[in-house]
Amino acid sequence: MVSSNMAASVLKRCATAAVKVKSLSPSLSARRWLLSAAYTDTKMWEAREKDPQNLAVLANTMDRTYDRNLPVSSLIMSRFVDNISSREEIDQAEYYLYKFRHSPNCWYLRDWTIHGWIRQCLKYGARDKALHTLKNKIQYGIFPDDFTFNLLMDSFIKDGDFKSACSVVEEVMLQEAFELPSTQILSLYALGSYLATRPQLAVSEERALGASLLICGQKQDNTIGLSAQLLGNAFLGKVENLKGIHAVFKGMPLFWGRGYLGRALTIMERVAAASGDVKLSKDTLGYVNDLLHDLPLSDSSPEESDSSGEESGGEEDKKEDTVDEDDQAEAAKLPEYVKKFKELSSQLESQGKVESTSFQDLVTALAQQNLAAAETPDLEQYESRVQAWEAEKRQLIQREKEMREKAEQEKQERLAAMAAAQQV
Repeated sequence: MVSSNMAASVLKRCATAAVKVKSLSPSLSARRWLLSAAYTDTKMWEAREKDPQNLAVLANTMDRTYDRNLPVSSLIMSRFVDNISSREEIDQAEYYLYKFRHSPNCWYLRDWTIHGWIRQCLKYGARDKALHTLKNKIQYGIFPDDFTFNLLMDSFIKDGDFKSACSVVEEVMLQEAFELPSTQILSLYALGSYLATRPQLAVSEERALGASLLICGQKQDNTIGLSAQLLGNAFLGKVENLKGIHAVFKGMPLFWGRGYLGRALTIMERVAAASGDVKLSKDTLGYVNDLLHDLPLSDSSPEESDSSGEESGGEEDKKEDTVDEDDQAEAAKLPEYVKKFKELSSQLESQGKVESTSFQDLVTALAQQNLAAAETPDLEQYESRVQAWEAEKRQLIQREKEMREKAEQEKQERLAAMAAAQQV
């Protein structure tokens, strides 16, 4: 009934048209040093060979196919997304993306369809839908490439929606897709800008931010990268202290060993022992100091973990989330960590290895200086990728044509055989 109503809606429309974060000081405007117009330009994408389709016909075809428990072709899904022409049709496409994901052909959603879906959402003012399908990727099959991630992240950053930009960064982190320097720069910029707004963070949000800062920071072996790793480990250490280690790494591409606060201190030791001008930002050190002092120093054990933003898988998962003696032993090290943090902070200060520039100003300068150069290889790779997508699509179309011709030939042969039998 829902699918028939959906197709009817498309047909009708076509017929009618025939936790408290302490200060990371605010910095300069986000709008100046972002992806260039050449990077976000749609000309290359729009220049692809057109395949005009009637969405009502496509919707009806998909509905009838699903009703017969048959698989829908990835080409039909691709054509539907490519032919979106309004905000309302975004909603229709979302429905069919969901249906396709839950069909026998779910593994064959094409990369260009995912890229096209995000572009269509940006084009028709539906970034909320793009983010929704991205965060619910298991239900919709939306696993973008790095270039597509950049487009969506940049769109949020330019409008000052740093929370949503960080939600995109979280998905980049979960896919471990921080390979492009441009993605690293945009992600660090989004994280620094969001933290500068001093948001109230839930434990699950601290966990996501911590993992994003840590994994992205590991790609930058400099003051920014080490400061991000320090803060990321501190966030995760706070979650570990309050909820136990399973609440930290469950569903995350993180090391499952205990001692994230200890790893934060190791970063400080590494900087203190390093030669050269690598430093840690002063406000990041202040941030970690505040996190440490926000944690309880009592003998109470960590709380039983909630889902930390992840879906529970039943009794076994609940059992895994329960803290154990090792979690309690790790939490009991907090006074030792606090003492060592003070000692290392004083050592770094005396060595001149505390950077007075704020973390946000550092990532702003990074974007200003390096983002333009990072775009060039991205655009070259994107051009090659689009060409490869088009070549693959032409092959699929040719295969589809051959299969239809074969099916038609077999049908005619059956009809001829039936006619001959009747004459006999």
